[in-house]
Amino acid sequence: MTQVQTTAAGRLLELVGGDLRVPLVDGTTARYVNLDNAASAPALAPVAAVVDELLEYYGSVHRGAGFASIVSTEAYTAAREVVRGFVGARDDDLVLFTRNTTDAFNLLAAALPPGTTVVTFAGEHHANLLPWRRHAQTVHLPIPSGPAEALAALDGELHRLGGRGPVLVSVTGASNVTGEVWPIEEIVAIAQRHGARVALDAAQLAAHRVLDVEAWGVDYVAFSGHKVYAPYGAGVLAGRADWLDAGRPHVAGGGAVRRVGVDDVEWATGPARHEGGTPAALGAVAIAAAVRTLDAAGWDAIVEHEEELLQRLLDGLDALPGLRTYTLWDRAPDRVGVVTFGVDGLDSALLAAALGAEHAIGVRDGSFCAHPLMEHFGGGPALRASIGVGTSADDIDRLLNALSDIINNGPRWTYVEADGYVLPSPDPRPRPSLGGLLGATPVVVAGAPCRT
Repeated sequence: MTQVQTTAAGRLLELVGGDLRVPLVDGTTARYVNLDNAASAPALAPVAAVVDELLEYYGSVHRGAGFASIVSTEAYTAAREVVRGFVGARDDDLVLFTRNTTDAFNLLAAALPPGTTVVTFAGEHHANLLPWRRHAQTVHLPIPSGPAEALAALDGELHRLGGRGPVLVSVTGASNVTGEVWPIEEIVAIAQRHGARVALDAAQLAAHRVLDVEAWGVDYVAFSGHKVYAPYGAGVLAGRADWLDAGRPHVAGGGAVRRVGVDDVEWATGPARHEGGTPAALGAVAIAAAVRTLDAAGWDAIVEHEEELLQRLLDGLDALPGLRTYTLWDRAPDRVGVVTFGVDGLDSALLAAALGAEHAIGVRDGSFCAHPLMEHFGGGPALRASIGVGTSADDIDRLLNALSDIINNGPRWTYVEADGYVLPSPDPRPRPSLGGLLGATPVVVAGAPCRT
């Protein structure tokens, strides 16, 4: 059952791990403060409950006659319709389940008609910059100093491109660096006037605001399950069917076909065309459970909760010496709970490591997969704190007090840099076993450094 509190000073919804206690390097433990929701949010408790229930009935989707397969198929089909309602899609739009927003935009990029030009802004997340470069002509508009400048630049570029083939305008709904909400309806109006389509990156918007593709006139929308408290490996692309039905299947394999011969294939249309292989049914159902829970909580309550905590955070950060926050539009009145900041004389990776190891606070350090935008702000990594439905006033105060302590006294532990990571050395914090996957000795982290 959804648990909702009536005051924005406390948690609005219950999260898995909301009362998690973690070890600190000094041998004590503390309640974990998760202020990294913009990167990947924990599961809502009702989402985990739905997934656990489905696991008992898990079976092959679209491929089995047994009762478990029937239940799994029905759940997967129902999840698609719940998501359709959540994004406000048109009746004839396709709703596809993908891995995440990046996967969704790569799918859409591969389905663009030949000769399509994609217009976007240079300050976008990499998921809305890189996929288009593989499949289309791309125009990167300069990072604007305000909404009016963004709209004027877009209008001018679309006028210049008039009559040169299909055009897709792809923009963020809310910045993953500054939290500023973009003027979506005005962007759509300009695009429609020039005969262009609009794709909306809603990765940072979907957990904070109502989406309404049909009312806005947006042609495509993408978001990730892990941003809306459903971290089970699925995402969404929803939008007009014509380009998607004509595009090359995203994953060639079983389920994406009507008939296969030795030398030929007849591909399916509709969602099946791009969902080859066994679908991520648990992820799709998790997304449906998450967005239903958010809808039930009420978007007015979600926005009120977030705005109260965001103002508390901004006021506290403004009072700290040597700290500056990053904004494009002079503290835009409409923004989601994402704040990026830097502290003079303190390396952001060291600061993030100290917050985690000494204060049990999780934040994001780096360039947030938005390198051009961070270069616009002067280059170099920074810190990001992000608010969610499980954030409380105590969480904000914990962060502000910890920042004040580190700024005034410095870190109290020793840290080393290794492969792009800053880690406590030594690190005596015991890890959970996870069924034997982890042991007492910390695992050497592999992959891209966290500062990207």
